[in-house]
Amino acid sequence: MRDTKESRLLLVLLIAIAFALITVDIRGGEESPVDGARQAAASVFGPVENGVAAAVDPIGNAIGAVRDSGDRHDRIKQLQLENAELKQRLGSDDRNRSRLRQLDGMIRTAAAGQYGIKGAEVIAIGAAQGFSWTVTIDIGAEDGIKRDMTVINNEGLVGRVTTVGSRTSTVLLASDPDFTVGTRMEKTDELGFATGQGDRPLLVQLLNGKSKVKKGDRLVTFGSQANKPFVPGVPVGEIVRVDPARGDLTRNVYVRPYVAFSKLDVVGVVVQAPLDDPRDTVLPPKPEAPKPTPTVTVTVTPGVSPDGDEAQGENNGEAEEDGQAQEDGQAQDEQDPGAGDGDATGQNDDN
Repeated sequence: MRDTKESRLLLVLLIAIAFALITVDIRGGEESPVDGARQAAASVFGPVENGVAAAVDPIGNAIGAVRDSGDRHDRIKQLQLENAELKQRLGSDDRNRSRLRQLDGMIRTAAAGQYGIKGAEVIAIGAAQGFSWTVTIDIGAEDGIKRDMTVINNEGLVGRVTTVGSRTSTVLLASDPDFTVGTRMEKTDELGFATGQGDRPLLVQLLNGKSKVKKGDRLVTFGSQANKPFVPGVPVGEIVRVDPARGDLTRNVYVRPYVAFSKLDVVGVVVQAPLDDPRDTVLPPKPEAPKPTPTVTVTVTPGVSPDGDEAQGENNGEAEEDGQAQEDGQAQDEQDPGAGDGDATGQNDDN
């Protein structure tokens, strides 16, 4: 439509009519004169609106489903992260409890041996310095660590410090084939030298070839001059096998170490040696041998019942019968005194 004077007048007229109808509809309320026209329009355009809504609703539902699916995915991911964090927290708590037990045991060991120690954590394993059985700990020269210091944990001898950095140190484990430590037998004081054999028991060569040793005997470190590299009295292990004595100057035994070298976590470096040799005092107390259970043997005499009353009655009855028989025999002899003599006479005549 072209913008002319007539078209403008028509637009103004339509707007005026619209306002007039709106005013009449509002004032009429439920009895509005345009209510019939509204119902007629609803009957005409209602099916069209329903069709459009039916066509649009699946799309809207799909959009809502995608949005809800994303929300659920985010929630599941959040729950998975929370679950993983909870598991990690629980694992950390278990590890902390394990460390606390190790630290407490190590403090007790140090107190028993009067060792001055500095705690450390194993942070790496491997051949950092060309050794096959080594670990790296998180303390070094800045913490007062020096080469050839003894390393222990709550179970016993771990090894010795071989290399010292500013904040880390390398420890040669007692299981390394290049590791050797002097040992002392518990109680008997037999001396020897223990050598590492990897994941096998330590080989201990006793200096006395005729020493009396047996499976289960325990050893501690003998100590070194000036307490380097080993302080005395540190538990080493217990004998699991003894080679037969062959008259040699030395004798070989095999010792299972107390320390589990594949599970090292918290260790202590002995920075101050004891004033006196603790000897066997650091060894844990031996478990008491189980007491033998007493056994009771019951012997049943033939003809005697377990309660004894019935058997006693039977014995009394038999005694009474024997006494009655003897009385009957005596009475018969008194009545016929010649019977026995006749028999004896007849036997003499035959003779």
